[in-house]
Amino acid sequence: MLINSLRTSFHCLLDLQRTFSLSRPFQKKIFNLSLTVAIASAKMESQPPCVLVLSGKSASEKELAKSLKENSSLRLADDVKFLTFLQPEMERQSEDEFNIDTYMASLMTTCFGRVLLWSPRLPSTQDVVSLNFCEIPVGSVCIADIQFKGRGRSQNVWESPKGGLLFSFTIQMEDGRVVPLVQYIVCLAMTEAIKYLALKNGIPPLDVRIKWPNDLYLDGLKVGGILCTSTYRSKKFNVSAGVGLNVDNDKPTTSLNAALRKLTSGYQLRREDITSAFFNKFEYLFHILINQGFQPLEELYYKAWLHSGQRIIVQEKSEDQDLLLENVVTVQGLTPSGYLLAIADNGEMCELHPDGNSFDFFKGLVRRKLS
Repeated sequence: MLINSLRTSFHCLLDLQRTFSLSRPFQKKIFNLSLTVAIASAKMESQPPCVLVLSGKSASEKELAKSLKENSSLRLADDVKFLTFLQPEMERQSEDEFNIDTYMASLMTTCFGRVLLWSPRLPSTQDVVSLNFCEIPVGSVCIADIQFKGRGRSQNVWESPKGGLLFSFTIQMEDGRVVPLVQYIVCLAMTEAIKYLALKNGIPPLDVRIKWPNDLYLDGLKVGGILCTSTYRSKKFNVSAGVGLNVDNDKPTTSLNAALRKLTSGYQLRREDITSAFFNKFEYLFHILINQGFQPLEELYYKAWLHSGQRIIVQEKSEDQDLLLENVVTVQGLTPSGYLLAIADNGEMCELHPDGNSFDFFKGLVRRKLS
C-alpha cells in the first residue's frame, strides 16, 4: 500500500513537471510534500485495530473474561475498532509489553485488579472502564502500554509515551460524602506501593509526594497524575479511577527509574510490580475509608503530601469589585469535604476551592470563610 501511494505521488509529480517549467528547488519542495502526504495516507489506511486481551486471576474470573469475549459486550469510544482475545490465546511479542502473569502472581486482593483488560495500544483506559462500567465487575482494571487519547483534569491531554504505567479501574460507593476523597486514597496507595517495593527489594526509597489534589511529584517534578470521574445510578456512585505514572519514560518530565539510576545501578521498578502493589495497598486503604472515614488515614496522608504549613496567596476582588486584594493563608490540612483547610494571619479559618479554570490549582483558589 505504501509503495503504491509513493508510486502514484511520483507520477503526479512527473505530470506536473511536464505541464509547467519548474525550477529544481521547487520540484524538491513538491516531491517532499507529496512524499509526506503519501506516507500519512498509507499509515491511515493500514492502521490496525486495537487489541484487547482479557484475563482473570481465579478460575471463575477467567470464565467471566471468556464470557465477555463471547458476548462481544465491550465497546470503545468513538466506535474505535478492536479485536478481543483471552490471555491464553496470545503470546508476548516483546519484553516491553505488560506481563500479565507477573502481575497476577503478586496480586493479593479479594476484589480490585482481579479482572484485567490489557492492550498494547488504546485511545484511553479511562474511556474503556467508563463506557463498560456495567459490563465488567467492580474492581476491574484496564491497562495500556500506550494511549493516544489519554485524559487529564478538565479534559486536558495526558501525554502517554511508552514506558509509562497507564491504567484505570472501577469502584462503586454508596456514601456520596466520601466520593471526593477517593482520589486522595488512590494517590496515597501509589506512594505506599512505591515505598513497599523499595523496602522489599532493598533499594533506596523514592520520595514520591502528593500535590493536592491529584498529582504525584518526585524531586520537584511531576511523575504521575490521578483522574477520578463518577456517575450516579441506582442509588450508587460508579467511580472510574485513572492513573498515569512515569516508570521508564523520562519525558516529558522525569521517571521513577531515572531517579533510581542516580541512587543505584541495580534494581529497576517494573510496571507489573507497581500495579499489583498498588491494588494490594488500595484495597486495604479503601476498606478503612468506607468503614471508618478519612480521619484514620489523615496522618499517613499528610506525611506524603507537599503542603503542610505552606503559605498561599489568595487573590480576591474587593467589595466594589474594582481592586484585587491579596490575602496570605497557611495550609493546615483538609476539610471534611476534601478541600484545603487554611488559616489567615488574623486567625480566620477558611476553605480553599479551585476556581475550575486554572491549570495549576494553587493559582486559582477561591476562599470560603468557615464559621
